[in-house]
Amino acid sequence: MSKNKEVNLLVGIDDKLNIVQAFVLGLQHVLAMDLYIVPIILAGLLSLDTAHTALFIEMTFIAAGIATLIQAGVGMRLPVMQGPSYVPLGALAAIGKSLGLSSMIGSLMPGALIIAILGYPLRLLGRIIKAFIPPIVAGTVIIVVGIALMPIALQSIYTASGSAGINGLIAFISAALLVFFVILGTRLQGYGRFIRLASVILALAGGTLAASLFGSVDFSPVAKAPWIALPQLLPFGVPVFDFNAVLTLIFIYFVVLVETTGTWFAVAAVTDAELNDTRLNGGAVGEGIGCFLGSFFGGTPVTGYSTNAGIIAITGVGSRWAIIAGGIILIILGMIPKLMNVIACIPGTVINGVFGVVCVVIAMNGFRVVRQVELDERNMLVVGLPILLTLAATLMPKDLLYSLPNFINYLVSSGIAVGALSAVVLNLIIPPVVQVKTEVKRGLTNLR
Repeated sequence: MSKNKEVNLLVGIDDKLNIVQAFVLGLQHVLAMDLYIVPIILAGLLSLDTAHTALFIEMTFIAAGIATLIQAGVGMRLPVMQGPSYVPLGALAAIGKSLGLSSMIGSLMPGALIIAILGYPLRLLGRIIKAFIPPIVAGTVIIVVGIALMPIALQSIYTASGSAGINGLIAFISAALLVFFVILGTRLQGYGRFIRLASVILALAGGTLAASLFGSVDFSPVAKAPWIALPQLLPFGVPVFDFNAVLTLIFIYFVVLVETTGTWFAVAAVTDAELNDTRLNGGAVGEGIGCFLGSFFGGTPVTGYSTNAGIIAITGVGSRWAIIAGGIILIILGMIPKLMNVIACIPGTVINGVFGVVCVVIAMNGFRVVRQVELDERNMLVVGLPILLTLAATLMPKDLLYSLPNFINYLVSSGIAVGALSAVVLNLIIPPVVQVKTEVKRGLTNLR
């Protein structure tokens, strides 16, 4: 039970649940995650066909499930669900396009091990977070993630095959449905919570129905897909380790670590758990090993999903066993190719219409974190300049981008990485306003 009067936790972190309770609550967490959007967006950026997109989704589910079992079971040992991060999308797309999927997967492995080693045996992660990732940096990075991904969603709508007018209408309907279901879920009693949890699924279904009226849906690959398939090791071939790609992803992993730190603090707050160095270092091990093992199944880097902290706050159930059940559900879903092909057949315009709204929510969650800090002149620069630099990287002309050296190309392809790095550096080098005010007062005293 919780000791903090502000936390209304009915079931504690280590409290056991029976199998039915665990799986019902675990399914609720899975429904809230929307983790199929990341592999679909990445598959679109890599121009993969429906079959390969479905495989990508399968591998992502399995990797997220494995990472969740590791994190909740033996890593951080908190109720943290793991899912694919949006942060590496740009860099992975650039590497996959230029070097192939084998190099893309190979670039993921060394960085994951480095993150794990930072937790144990080095035990440095706790100190790194305290020194370099205060709330203003963590919040800014979340804002940057949302803003950097918005152009990806919009461009994918504008450049989709078919009529631009129809594509725009389908995307608008999908986005409007998501907004409608979210608002409806907050207004209704009883079923309102389910509607809110399933709002993305309902919006995708409604958007797909609208797209079918315009002849933009083809579900023929679903009939050919088997119902059950065991996960494959290295489905995209033997990993290839390109130095520049590996170096880029090592840096990206640190950005993902900033992102996931915000989730850890959110989960700790709703469960009244102490987020000490032991838990932080355990979290690094869980995240690193989860990403490393997931990459063998073709999964992309995972992060803690903050939406699940909201589920814990709503239900009052903070048991790790519900999260472990959620991890098992993810693995099972990843072994149902027919279901994954259904998801892969959702038109890109529908996905990106919904994705655009998701980007807005991500950015606003970042502002929610930043508002804990006083936005004086100094802090406005720490928050604002990374947004500017993120847009500068995201909107950089392709000719200029491709003329850069490979490492810089991969790095700048991720506007998120540019924004995150600048947030950390600016927070370290810009002096606090208090010091400036003190110096001004001294100057006025001397004049007198």
